[in-house]
Amino acid sequence: MSDLSTVEKIGLRLLHIHDLIYQKSNGLIGHRIPGMPPSLLLRTTGAKTGEPRINTLSYARDGKDYLVVASMGGAPRSPGWYHNLKAHPRIEINVGTRRLSVTAKPVLPDDPDYQRLWKIVNDNNSHRYEAYQKKTTRPIPIVVLTP
Repeated sequence: MSDLSTVEKIGLRLLHIHDLIYQKSNGLIGHRIPGMPPSLLLRTTGAKTGEPRINTLSYARDGKDYLVVASMGGAPRSPGWYHNLKAHPRIEINVGTRRLSVTAKPVLPDDPDYQRLWKIVNDNNSHRYEAYQKKTTRPIPIVVLTP
């Protein structure tokens, strides 16, 4: 974290506070924040531990589906939640206070639908994913969550 600017450090702290409030309120507070894409609570089961896990993620919509991106800010590895849902694709999400059972399907660049979905998620998140993809050599997966 020492390579981050003061603004980035403050932003990370604010995101952490948002995560805590959204999770502790079970989706009541934190679904929508002005100027930010909406977020959901992703409820997975640990791939190795079998323990329940919760992550707060921004999402976009594609019809009835919810789209999340396993970018981890352009890190060299995919986030833990991505490995969890690959091992256990039947998961739950909270969209605000509404809890839904969904099936997770990872979509990678070799999928014919990837470019269309990439445009949706990238436009939804102020083109941050383009910047994240430039920071890493791994393909950034999009995950389609279908109720």
